[in-house]
Amino acid sequence: MQYTEIMVRYGELSTKGKNRRSFIMQLAQNVRGALVEFPNLKIHADRDRMHILLNGEDSSLVLPKLKKVFGIQTFSPSIQVEKKLEALKQMTQQIMEEIYTGKETFKITAKRSDHDFELDSHGLQQYLGDAVMDVCPEIQAQMKHPDINLRVEIRRDSAYLSYETIKGAGGLPVGTSGKGMLMLSGGIDSPVAGYLAMKRGVEIEAVHFASPPYTSEQALQKAKDLTEKLTPYVGGIQFIEVPFTEIQEEIKKHSPQGYWMTLTRRMMLRLTDAIRERRHGLVIINGESLGQVASQTLHSMVAINEVTTTPIIRPVVTMDKTEIIELAEKIDTFELAIQPFEDCCTIFAPPQPKTRPNLEKVLELEERFDIEGMMARCLAGLKVEEITPQQSEKTEEFADLL
Repeated sequence: MQYTEIMVRYGELSTKGKNRRSFIMQLAQNVRGALVEFPNLKIHADRDRMHILLNGEDSSLVLPKLKKVFGIQTFSPSIQVEKKLEALKQMTQQIMEEIYTGKETFKITAKRSDHDFELDSHGLQQYLGDAVMDVCPEIQAQMKHPDINLRVEIRRDSAYLSYETIKGAGGLPVGTSGKGMLMLSGGIDSPVAGYLAMKRGVEIEAVHFASPPYTSEQALQKAKDLTEKLTPYVGGIQFIEVPFTEIQEEIKKHSPQGYWMTLTRRMMLRLTDAIRERRHGLVIINGESLGQVASQTLHSMVAINEVTTTPIIRPVVTMDKTEIIELAEKIDTFELAIQPFEDCCTIFAPPQPKTRPNLEKVLELEERFDIEGMMARCLAGLKVEEITPQQSEKTEEFADLL
């Protein structure tokens, strides 16, 4: 079927009242970013729908990318026809002859925004329903839950027919809820947390802590690859590499093993908060799941969070590991996450970490460190790189050659 446009429905954006226009404009920008490789597309966003004019672009390549744009409830590839009854009849019959297998029920749903058109919605439904019966005499009409719902829209410029309704990613357009810094390790949980934050409209920047030579180039590349898996939902993500070796060496040298993880996480949180402030973020996002590891007990969270008053969003905090893995598989990050390249938290993990760290003890231990100096040297060595969907596609192509 040669489609001419894709009609996009907003879903949750319809509840946004006075802010609706800004949400729609952000969605249009995100759609352009997701479909940047298709230069002939024209995107028109109005109050109720978005229309993506294909202008000869291959719809089979465009549709999969559109599925990942947050803020879209559903969309339908459509065919433009001349706004005349005979043209509508011919295209309706052509579509039904192509898709009807002899078993489906059908319904015609007409919407007429051009009230000067010669038939009203009910009359058009009856006319086109009769046309379907002419070419598919055995087909049965069904008003509720038909197998085929052929939609016809009569607009000012032309008429449009569609029969597919494809589910979108839902949620809110990325960028409408502000910016957050995602603490991205190389594990399963943090990419899922990033995905869920983006679904609620948060623009994310990925903050990754690297401790060479203890952590490898492969571990760093894995974190970048995980970031790439999230880019189709937004178009591009800033990846911030934080040099963390000195801090971890100092913690290991001057504190008891049981407190290594608590002190490490406190320093990570301080640094992420400093980066957030520099880059005008509003929140910190991480992949903590309650009780999953020693640093994710409530007692540990309280001791670690003490270093900041910035809101910390934990999208997966109440999910068990099975639920997180299912979502990781859905967004295609799981296989990457389980690659055996250890991050800095894993390499410096103590054999018996404190699950109920004493905050007074933690503060006493931190007096041994030049926290401001270590942070300043760390922040001076930040590396920032934009990760794009094109990089992800190249990585996958290269992997296929191995």
